[in-house]
This record gives sequence, C-alpha cells and structure tokens, in this order.
Amino acid sequence: MAARKKDDTPQNFEEAISRLDAIVAKLEEDKLPLDEMLARYEEGVALARYCGEKLEAAEQKVRLIAGKADGTVTLQEFADREET
Repeated sequence: MAARKKDDTPQNFEEAISRLDAIVAKLEEDKLPLDEMLARYEEGVALARYCGEKLEAAEQKVRLIAGKADGTVTLQEFADREET
C-alpha cells in the first residue's frame, strides 16, 4: 500500500478514525521498516489531531436545545458526563 500524501485530508471524522485504526494495526504488527513506521506514526498524529479538532468543534456545537412553552429555543452548555 502506498503512503498517503501529507495533504490528503480525510473526507470526514469516520474516515479519519478508520484510517487511524488501520495505522495502529500496522504499527502493532511491528513488521514495517523504521522509515515507514515513522511516516505512519506522523500520519497517525496528524489524524489524531484532526479527530480531536472535529470532536472539539462538535462538542461546542452540541448544545442541549431547551424548548420553552412559548416556542422559543435557548441553547444550554453541553454538560460533560463526568459532571453529572
């Protein structure tokens, strides 16, 4: 399998996670040459950063929408599971 180009960004979060899983599996096999391992590791770090940014953006967008009796909508901050 050819190495991905550095500017080859994933189409979406799910694609990034899938690619990251594949990279982890390859690295766990421990059969790659050092240079390829480093390239895959670098790609994995970039994908993890991408996923983290996507999750952070989603968390900021995810708000509990509380509808009031008069039909207006208010946004409430997303509460972490640990806080509840």
